[in-house]
Amino acid sequence: MNPRLHITVMFGGPSAEREVSLRSGQAVASALRSLGHSISELDPMDLNWQLPEKTDAVFLALHGTYGEDGAVQQRLEELGVPYTGCGPDASRVAFDKVLTKRRLVQVGVPTARFEAIDSPSAAWPAGWKPPVVLKPVRQGSSVGLQFVEHPNQWRTALAESLRFDSEVLMEERIDGRETTVGILDGQALPVVEVRPKKGAYDYGNKYTSGATEYFCPAPFDAATTERIQSAGLRAFEAVEGRDYGRVDIMVRPDGEPVVLEVNTLPGMTETSLLPKAAAAAGISYAELCQRMIDLALRRRRVNRRR
Repeated sequence: MNPRLHITVMFGGPSAEREVSLRSGQAVASALRSLGHSISELDPMDLNWQLPEKTDAVFLALHGTYGEDGAVQQRLEELGVPYTGCGPDASRVAFDKVLTKRRLVQVGVPTARFEAIDSPSAAWPAGWKPPVVLKPVRQGSSVGLQFVEHPNQWRTALAESLRFDSEVLMEERIDGRETTVGILDGQALPVVEVRPKKGAYDYGNKYTSGATEYFCPAPFDAATTERIQSAGLRAFEAVEGRDYGRVDIMVRPDGEPVVLEVNTLPGMTETSLLPKAAAAAGISYAELCQRMIDLALRRRRVNRRR
């Protein structure tokens, strides 16, 4: 029996992913209430937020800027309150796609070829051939994602992607199967394969009911599954992640995994990818939320003993 706690769920916030975060937070709050915990809800629309008194732990269901970028995590560290997920430094690195890529390259985790671009007037980079993908460096949920099939699409796509950040990641478009690996307490969960019914796995296909099919465990042979999970764990370790996260990975036709990015506060609606993977491992949604809280409290106990 878990002790009854006063848990503050932080969700919403000012980012471009506010709507998704609201759904995550409401699902988490409902699950934690079902376990008997006392729940406060906090929507940090500005920097002047205050935690409710006697908060035992904070469940972070924020996404995007001022949620996944380490800012909230740093404030909670200063307050000395245990919170779910990665610390400030890992959050800052993982939220920045270029910093993440550099970490992956340093430790030899396979990732797509990339280049950073910070000017709307930048010409098509020399030595590149389409198709390529453009992504705002510091956004999530496929916000600002653009596909460039021909150089004559370059200017429009670059301008659109730069609407969401001052820097854009240009990345080779990988042909293959799209997967994601959930990480929980140092273990890789069953692989999820994502198959949009039409087009790419963009914001619309992600959040439109019925637009995408999900397969978990993904239908790969055992050896390929192990390679995908290993790449996910290594990528999470490369950004010094802790407790839980999700790593998005393309799998080439020959079975080679290619890491795209690391998510330190993945979606937590009951149909999100991390809960899907946990369910395939026999972990219910409510149990997953409880384990995330347990990991935060365990870390506090360890720190007190030092």
